[in-house]
Amino acid sequence: MKPLVSVIIPIYNAAPFLKETLDSVMESTYRPIEIIMIDDGSKDSSLAIAQEYCSTNQACKVYSQKNQGVSVARNNAIRKAQGTYILPVDADDKIGSTYIQQAVDILEMQPNVRMVGCRAWMFGDADKEWELPKFSHALLARKNMIPVTALYRKSDWEKCGGYCETDIYREDWDFWLSMMELGGTFHKIDEVLFFYRITKGSRRTLAKHRKKYIVDAINRRHPAYLKKYLGGPLHYQRSWSKFFNFFRKETIVGDFQDWQEGEIIFSRRNTLRKYKDNVCKQFAKPNILRGIIYGWFTPSKARRSYEYAKKLGALTPAPIAYKEVRYAGILRDSWYVCQSSECTHTFNDLINNPTFPNREAILQAIGRFTATLHQRGVLHQDYSGGNILFNQDGTKIQLIDLNRIRFCNQLSIETGLKNFERLNIDKEALSIMGAAYSEVMQIDAQYACDYIITHRWKKHVKQGITNLYE
Repeated sequence: MKPLVSVIIPIYNAAPFLKETLDSVMESTYRPIEIIMIDDGSKDSSLAIAQEYCSTNQACKVYSQKNQGVSVARNNAIRKAQGTYILPVDADDKIGSTYIQQAVDILEMQPNVRMVGCRAWMFGDADKEWELPKFSHALLARKNMIPVTALYRKSDWEKCGGYCETDIYREDWDFWLSMMELGGTFHKIDEVLFFYRITKGSRRTLAKHRKKYIVDAINRRHPAYLKKYLGGPLHYQRSWSKFFNFFRKETIVGDFQDWQEGEIIFSRRNTLRKYKDNVCKQFAKPNILRGIIYGWFTPSKARRSYEYAKKLGALTPAPIAYKEVRYAGILRDSWYVCQSSECTHTFNDLINNPTFPNREAILQAIGRFTATLHQRGVLHQDYSGGNILFNQDGTKIQLIDLNRIRFCNQLSIETGLKNFERLNIDKEALSIMGAAYSEVMQIDAQYACDYIITHRWKKHVKQGITNLYE
């Protein structure tokens, strides 16, 4: 008995073309087949056309869902499919009558083949062969050269976890890469059996401006495959990826893998991603001069953050790893990963909320913490409100953003007092902190508070910031 083939057709506003597509599938010489359609919230008559077609063709089934995108529609249709083999077909394309038969024969006889495609012809607003290159893993790593309408085993779809449902705009390319990661190869039938409709609104035309997003997504999802066949990540100049990677050197210290995964919680110059138990900071790409300096002469910000965290111990969230990427010795990218801190508040919370619980006690604790840092010869040169963390009652305080720390044998009193200059709080709050700082440092509290306030006034008055001293 021949294996069942499930033809999967996601539908979205395809009313002018849908019947033509369905007719081409039903004209297939292969049996048994079933057609599973998912209407993805169409706003035209697509669903009605599909329902009418199903009423006269028992092999056809149609379901509907709210609009969620083509990947979700395909996955939902495949979950309902009973076939051994899956053939995705877009709702405006067509297939040749012998395509399914030939493709099934190949998959039945060649277990090492993951997908079977064929030559393709463009029609509609074009009339020419869609000339796709000969398959190779290195080429697939750089570009999608397998049409969406290729036959594969449902069991392989299950192993891959289906189509990616976070829209990367080239979900078929992403899926083929996932399939190839299972091992095996792609077989192309040397006959035109797939007909790809070209319209002014074709995704193939519209997707060019999404190139950066697509490349970033492919790099996140398939690093091992790209490393194997390109020697490293996919570049925006995709054809040059293997050449660029020849000069690429990657340094990883520590145990961490998911450098570009996680939820983005901050994105400006640098990018912060939150994971379950840790935080990853991706530093902004340095300009060429700084790239040379960080590549050849001084440690990168990521490396400094990691090494300084080791020195600081419990004064900062525990370091996990750092990563550097260089091209011809020039630093281009760097990441630093640390554990998530149990200190969930920043000093800015005290600035922005004068009624914060135990505010005075926490200010005193931060003043004493600052003194402890200075006694140990630690000078944080970006000692600002966002870089000081504390827990709810102020019993634990930690530093972040460590790349601008200086370690000194001894700090002068004046240097230590100047370290308060970036804490933009009022005179009263500074006096509380200054008094607690002075107690630990065993210096005159009045002198310390006056020095802090005077120094900050001289520094900030030029910027028109005077309300802090009222």
